[in-house]
Amino acid sequence: MIKAISRRRRTLVFGILLAPFVTPSLSTAQGTFQPTPQFPLSDGPLVIRQAVQPQHPFTVTGSTGAILGLQNGNVELWALPTKVFSNLHLSAELEGYTVPIDLNAAAATIDVQPDHTTITYSHAAITVRQHMFIPAGDSNPAQSAIIFFEIQSIRPAVLTISLEPAMVLEWPAPSFGRPSASWLPIGSGGAFVLSTDNPAIFGMVGMPNATSGPLAPYQERPQALPLQFKLHFNPSKDQHHFFPLIAEVNTSGEKSSSAAIAAMENRLVATSNALPEIYRQTRDYYGHFFTDRLTVHTPDPHFDVAMQWAEIAIDQTKVRTHGETGLVAGWYPSFDSARPGFGWYFGRDTLWTLYAVNSYGDKTLAKQALEFLAKRQRADGKMMHEFSLTADDLHGDLNWATLGYEYAAADATPLFIMAVADYVNSAGDLDFLRTHWDQVKKAYEFDRAHDSDGDGVYDNSEGTGWVEAWPPKMPHQEIYLAALDQASSQAIAGLATLMQDQPLNASATAQSKHIADVIALYKQGDGSYAFSRSLDGTFDQTSTIFPAVALWTDKESLPAPGTMLSLWASHHFATDWGVRSVNDTASVFDPISYHQGSVWPLFTGWASLAQYRADRPLAGYASLMRNVDLTWAQDPGFITEVLSGRFFQPLGRSSSHQLWSSAMALSPAIRGLFGIDVDAVHHTVRLQPHLPASWDFAEIRNVRVGDDLYEIAIKRERTHLVATVRSAQPSVLCLNGHDETCNDKATTSRTISLPLPPVEVALTEQQLPEAGSPTSQPRVIDESYQPEHLSLTLEGIAGTTTDLYMRTNLPEPSGKRAANIKIDGAERVGDSLRVTFPQGSGFVSQQVHISWPK
Repeated sequence: MIKAISRRRRTLVFGILLAPFVTPSLSTAQGTFQPTPQFPLSDGPLVIRQAVQPQHPFTVTGSTGAILGLQNGNVELWALPTKVFSNLHLSAELEGYTVPIDLNAAAATIDVQPDHTTITYSHAAITVRQHMFIPAGDSNPAQSAIIFFEIQSIRPAVLTISLEPAMVLEWPAPSFGRPSASWLPIGSGGAFVLSTDNPAIFGMVGMPNATSGPLAPYQERPQALPLQFKLHFNPSKDQHHFFPLIAEVNTSGEKSSSAAIAAMENRLVATSNALPEIYRQTRDYYGHFFTDRLTVHTPDPHFDVAMQWAEIAIDQTKVRTHGETGLVAGWYPSFDSARPGFGWYFGRDTLWTLYAVNSYGDKTLAKQALEFLAKRQRADGKMMHEFSLTADDLHGDLNWATLGYEYAAADATPLFIMAVADYVNSAGDLDFLRTHWDQVKKAYEFDRAHDSDGDGVYDNSEGTGWVEAWPPKMPHQEIYLAALDQASSQAIAGLATLMQDQPLNASATAQSKHIADVIALYKQGDGSYAFSRSLDGTFDQTSTIFPAVALWTDKESLPAPGTMLSLWASHHFATDWGVRSVNDTASVFDPISYHQGSVWPLFTGWASLAQYRADRPLAGYASLMRNVDLTWAQDPGFITEVLSGRFFQPLGRSSSHQLWSSAMALSPAIRGLFGIDVDAVHHTVRLQPHLPASWDFAEIRNVRVGDDLYEIAIKRERTHLVATVRSAQPSVLCLNGHDETCNDKATTSRTISLPLPPVEVALTEQQLPEAGSPTSQPRVIDESYQPEHLSLTLEGIAGTTTDLYMRTNLPEPSGKRAANIKIDGAERVGDSLRVTFPQGSGFVSQQVHISWPK
């Protein structure tokens, strides 16, 4: 961190140190600065209400601000990209009650909703609710972040709201030290004016009905005291009011002056007075959020809600700077740093996430995110990896281009090609493709030009593939990068057809086949795939999750993947909370390392979709539900970045609201469980659903195919799944067609019938374990569906039992046929199969074979 130290002469104002260029106006801004009459807050169907876990994080984020903190109410407030203050603390003194009340210690519940979050502090004599939100909506004039308090008390009280002033720009911008503060009376309350040694970095935090706490006079020894608002509350007249805490920062670039301070004061008062309207627009934004975005209705309401929260989580990583909107990687309190988790723009994080965004149908966000990245493509075609929120504001010796982060990763370039293809297929946006076609080709040319060993496959010579550290040395060519190179070659071949560039289509198709041949060489004698290949042609045989990306878009891209699929479902990779990056028997395995054995929901999503594409729905569903359940585990509504590979606990620095983690609850669900594959250019939807055996139906609403929205209703009818696809207006759509042109007539309804396997099973529903628990739950590691039998391999702790629900889809006379079902390796108990694992130690396996007559 760089600190600029001012040598300017200091003057004394209000008994504290202030730079001489700050002379706050003492005039009251036009309008009143008073408590706000209470207005209704939403209490919608997505509310998550939990008992406070004091040291667990929570995040309230949006395009212009963030409130990040711990559930005990200790928060920091960001007017992006500036951290205005941190360490919010509340205490109360009641008239005639001589003991001060530490309200943070009394934090009782946290309610999280899309449009606001509330922490309730509960004491026998006083209840305080701390409401927090980020203004949302295209026409909402407010920015930053807003906190307002609701108080109920048996007696008049003084609420002390203390905070540590910060005025720190996000990393890597220089810091100008702790800001000085002066008190500015405004109406019934006042504001602290926060000034730094940089005259262009200043701000204000204000509150009605408040006076200033102590400010250290110049005569005192230097010390950093928190700023304190003394909020005076009289229950007889204040009971039905909100008390807003409003922050404003200078965004104009002008230097601090009396006029600038007066203008900021006016904005602060105007924001306070407009609070009901600002919140109403925010509530309306989320109230209509799912009008044209995908939602699901299934027998599992827990699953349905998690799908919606995942979409909200992605939307709340949207950040707007300098008139552009992009996606940041994740949020977490910055504490003593200037890095709010990964709260800045990331290339590959965005690109992996866009598969989910395209799946739930937000064309606008997908296009904005792609254009943000395309604008920052390097001249040679390489795509960006990281871009700080302050990158455009760095000058001189400290500038973003020289720091080495922007283009550090190699994978963003092939991922960009893949994401553009997926967007065009989902949205049918050929105009976008025509506009950016040269950039897509340039990215592909970069990949082709950077093959350091002449094997024709993109490698790690141009930056990190996946791992940023690997013992004993960094890899030369990861299978992860090779798989992306193949997928991006397939993608640009398809795009070239749309652009009528047949030479590129032919060369890219041939390139894809060549890369597939190289990937096949990674397969080892035991059927597993190696992690990487060295320059001398030898392989690092460590078994990892990374071959799973070869199955992300095409189930044929990883030859004979059975060994890896079984490994990823086994206890060697799959914990009870997600999938590890590395086999726990590997020499490099370290369960708390970032790259060699921790659990990432991202990896869990890769594994889930790989299993679904390989027709292993039991393993696919098990991984999917790990991510779904994490929605409630740490930061309510959001899915964390990385967890221990040994015990159920996030790492201490895990970003608790991680962009691609939430995406990995959506992509495997929509593309795997529901099996929806959209080709808007050719007006086609391909369906291959894998409903759990315990589900009778599923409804998927607002499935976007170009500009049209569809509802897909799937239900069981004896031996088949019947899918009905409806639209509000007549449209042309082919179901499960393979022709390049859809010749069906326009209609509002069409139906398709898909055969079911004669017998299906499902593990009893599993939940996340208690914090700190190791892996112990049973799982299905292999499944084979044949016309006359179903073969399963299960794993479980030696000597334990587990039940499988069994469903028969045999044709009539089904009773006789069901009675003749033969089961080996399990005991039939009604509609269930009871599996007893052999005696021994640790995890052991058990084969189950179910057969039926023709």
